[in-house]
Amino acid sequence: MIELLDYEFMRRALVAAVFTGLAAPAIGTFLVQRRLALLGDGLGHVALTGVALGLLTGIAPTVTAVVVAALGAVVIELLRMYGRTSADVALAMLFYGGIAGGVLLTNLADESANSLNGYLFGAITTVSNGDLVLVGVLGLLVVVLSLGLSPQLFAVCQDEEHAKVSGVPVRLYSILIAVLAAVTITVAMRTVGLLLVSALMVVPVAASQQLTRSFRTTHLAAMAIGLVAAVGGLVTSYEINTQPGPTIVMIALAIFVIASLTAMVVSRGRARRHRIGSL
Repeated sequence: MIELLDYEFMRRALVAAVFTGLAAPAIGTFLVQRRLALLGDGLGHVALTGVALGLLTGIAPTVTAVVVAALGAVVIELLRMYGRTSADVALAMLFYGGIAGGVLLTNLADESANSLNGYLFGAITTVSNGDLVLVGVLGLLVVVLSLGLSPQLFAVCQDEEHAKVSGVPVRLYSILIAVLAAVTITVAMRTVGLLLVSALMVVPVAASQQLTRSFRTTHLAAMAIGLVAAVGGLVTSYEINTQPGPTIVMIALAIFVIASLTAMVVSRGRARRHRIGSL
């Protein structure tokens, strides 16, 4: 671990992994609570169009990805609120439109599909100082807002009708959740890639749910698991010479399996003690 810090590109990668590991589950908790776990996949495909737009215009792809993904998030939320299109159909349109737009704009930019590989599958070790600043600012923004507005966002995710009656601006916070998800996807695309970013938003939350009971505890535990998976995956990928993105996701999945088995053992132990106590 210490020798990794000798390399400047690994120091940048570790900082990016920290922000990504914290931010992805921070907003992913609300998506899971709202049963929109696949929203990350849909917005990831939209962000692909943003990356291709950056390649076409010469603007930093990370910047254009943020803008396009955020616009896509607002559109999908408005369709869900006011349109007749169901949420799953709207997500499907994001999937297909995002991929088609990304490939089309890449072709117009005279770039090959290989130009998108670093964004599709992640390339955390190639993060530049400029990328790191953007990732740090956006990641910190997501974490601060998700923690600071946690009660309001939870109310919207848990029961929209009750939140409306309580005076919570449901539409505003619904759009905010979608936009924060879009920003998070952009933060994580250089770490785990657009095709795997949803996993880092969902798997740590699922693992946390196996071990916790309250929403706040689940939220904080998911962020901790995401941090361990991101940093641990980066270090492991360096040691065994694999791609960081898939390695990070596999470690997150391993933590989920361990958490599930632990919860199963604890549950059976409680049931056995209950039976013994009732005799």
